[in-house]
Amino acid sequence: MALISVKEYAAKHGQDGGRVRLLISQGRIPAIKVGNQWCIEEGTPWPADMRVKSGAYRNWRKKPDEKQSET
Repeated sequence: MALISVKEYAAKHGQDGGRVRLLISQGRIPAIKVGNQWCIEEGTPWPADMRVKSGAYRNWRKKPDEKQSET
């Protein structure tokens, strides 16, 4: 069980250290707090992207057709 720092994990995956810390706080990356810094197991994969890519939510904010008022 080799532990690496957040900075090393971020460099390994081409990401920013702040992004890694955010994912740790959200619970998406398992980590251990050692002293005042987080340590991550070396073989931990980068978490999957949770964004919706299917287009299921496209145009969900469209307003209903406005009825024209007759005068």
